[in-house]
Amino acid sequence: MQTPSPSETQSAYPRQSALSTQREPFVPPARVLDQVNGRVLDPGTAIAVKGVRPRSTVYVGPRLLVSRGPDTDTVIGRLKAVAETLGWEASVHVDDEQPKQRDDSGVLGVVRLDLTVRDEKATIAPDGWVLLQHARALYKIPAMSSVGLDHIVLVRSIDPNPFHESNPFHESNPFGGSGSSAVSSYGVAGSGGRQPMTYAGPIPTRRPDTEIVGRRPVVATLDTGCGTHDWLVSVVKPGPGIDGRSIGYVDDETDPEKWFDQVGALDGGIDPLAGHGTFIAGLIHQACPDADIIAWRIVGSDGPMVESDLIKALGDISQVARRHRDGEPGGHPIDVLNLSMGYYHETPEDQLFDPTMYKILKLLGECGVSVVCSAGNDATARPMFPAAFAPWEDKKGGHEAVADVVPIMSVGASNPNGTDALFSNAGPWVRAFAPGASVMSTLPPFQGGLEPAARSEAWQRPRESIDPDDYTGSFALWSGTSFAAPLFAGRLAARLVDSIDPADDGRATAVARTWQALTALTSIKP
Repeated sequence: MQTPSPSETQSAYPRQSALSTQREPFVPPARVLDQVNGRVLDPGTAIAVKGVRPRSTVYVGPRLLVSRGPDTDTVIGRLKAVAETLGWEASVHVDDEQPKQRDDSGVLGVVRLDLTVRDEKATIAPDGWVLLQHARALYKIPAMSSVGLDHIVLVRSIDPNPFHESNPFHESNPFGGSGSSAVSSYGVAGSGGRQPMTYAGPIPTRRPDTEIVGRRPVVATLDTGCGTHDWLVSVVKPGPGIDGRSIGYVDDETDPEKWFDQVGALDGGIDPLAGHGTFIAGLIHQACPDADIIAWRIVGSDGPMVESDLIKALGDISQVARRHRDGEPGGHPIDVLNLSMGYYHETPEDQLFDPTMYKILKLLGECGVSVVCSAGNDATARPMFPAAFAPWEDKKGGHEAVADVVPIMSVGASNPNGTDALFSNAGPWVRAFAPGASVMSTLPPFQGGLEPAARSEAWQRPRESIDPDDYTGSFALWSGTSFAAPLFAGRLAARLVDSIDPADDGRATAVARTWQALTALTSIKP
């Protein structure tokens, strides 16, 4: 057999990268989709309109989102008229707490349309994609450019259970789920899956306030919140509300950092995302002990969340940051915002791509906030959002980096030896990598329902093998781009220490300061 030349060998990789953009991401199981009436858009069977070539995505079925703008009422009226011809009723979701956030271009946010069957009608189940395609056919594609699906947003960590729901051929199992046994191996304890560990080192050194020049950098997280841990007691605080109301969830009974078995079988098993926010906060603290952390909760112990809820929370957070930078009451300093979550859009390359979320994230960038996003764990080059809003290295997508706006950062995961993790998404839209495979961080002292494989006693001392879900030692190993992003966010915050003057903390100063930190860590330039 003839050995291929180096050029032939190298040429195979760009071809693989191009093909990987066609690889479809992992689809959540039915038990996850059922929580939010989720559906999967299959391009092979979905209702079609000339000029629209969708990719697969996951969305809330009987719902549509309309970006707020000068023609919002007109667009909603047209959607209602089309819905009536299908035997459905489209009604605006009533939310008395819906904020009206504004930037220089107008009102930010979305209007949610809920779809139901009309009285005295028998028809197919209401579906947002079907309604949108009929409206595009009737009123033409540009007229519906502000309308989109309410996508299901998933947190980007590797499922810690390789035999999910007692099924050995599902999700993280090496013989299913990801389609790659090598990629799926990261979900197994001992290979990067969530597992207890012992940390014998010192607590990260945090300097007293008197030794910090100016204000401490503030890193915000929007995730499952943050639980109890000795490292984080004086470091992490709940995120502030706005105009007398909370951002995200604040109720006790659904707190994933406190109650770890809220879904699934009555077996005492630790839910997939329980402790996720505490783990993220611990990584930020390790990377920048001198930073303050604020944590908002929007994710449940099993996920998922929906795009409209994420947009609402981000809109509120953008106003908290803007008020601080503009010197208005009700603000709070935010220098970095970590988002370990994402979704795949069905039409990301054309005019049908809803711009609402980017407008909100751009406002944060205009206020000097670096939004750091995980790239995803599907081992694909298909762009995942909001990470793919970042400036693309090949300049064929994303948003161009400009001097007066801090760009969105997309972060992939690396292995302990520095190579890119097999599960990590990649491509020209992923602009940084940080450790995200088998990383160590903090976890609430959970004690799950599993037991050690063996237990005995000798010389009046109990002996046992490692309990696979006993986290009372408060430390764990875990894998995912969910954890690469906060490590990068912490490193960015470390670049801001001793450089923040509270007396000069307006937009222009904050943008310039954060840009300087970003250029020191990445190849992105304004």
